Amino acid sequence: MKLIEDLISDLNDKDTEVRDVHVGYAWIGVLSKNCGVAKNYGTMHDSRIKDLGELTGKTAIELAKYAKSWNMIEAGIGLAAINSLIEPKGKNINVLDFLLENADGKKIAMVGHFPKVSPLRDRAEELWVLEKNQKPGDLPDTACEYIIPDADIVVITSSAIINKSIERLLELSNGYTIVLGPSTPMSPVLFEYGVDMIAGIKIIDNERMMKKIVQGGGMVKQFEDSLEFLVMER
Repeated sequence: MKLIEDLISDLNDKDTEVRDVHVGYAWIGVLSKNCGVAKNYGTMHDSRIKDLGELTGKTAIELAKYAKSWNMIEAGIGLAAINSLIEPKGKNINVLDFLLENADGKKIAMVGHFPKVSPLRDRAEELWVLEKNQKPGDLPDTACEYIIPDADIVVITSSAIINKSIERLLELSNGYTIVLGPSTPMSPVLFEYGVDMIAGIKIIDNERMMKKIVQGGGMVKQFEDSLEFLVMER
């Protein structure tokens, strides 16, 4: 969990009060300095949240420490709290376009099933999609130990921070490594772990984002009027 600890440590001087917490069925939102989000990986069996009903009485750093929990709802709340303290910066780059431009002759491993992979499969020499909940053509996530070291480009869902698999996945990668998704902390701390590109979001309408989370928003495209996609490169 060193990555999580380093992310929190980097934000200690930015601590502030938590103004609101929303846990939707797909996303979790924490409002402190900014609005931060993370994927909800939990189930009803994870519903025993520490200090339930009192989360807005905490500081963002206190809530960020939940990211170390093995309760997946707590871990998502913690990552959202981390993201709420970060002021996202970066360039407006379409990561799919970047991958398409660099796919020719490349072996690409994707941890997580991202949309619009068909054009990428047509361009790349090989495209492996590693997913716990597999769709046709996907490989099980346990194949990562064998697949990732051979990939020229590795794309990892930032949800791997929540389930604590991120550090091992980064250790396995020998290629150009991208961490991608709304849960992504837009923090240079990730560069210290071998990440080459950080692809996340900036919330531009906190109120609308939080409202959509609590009202059941699911697919990222449902939130596009509330956010911008940003990329940081090492």
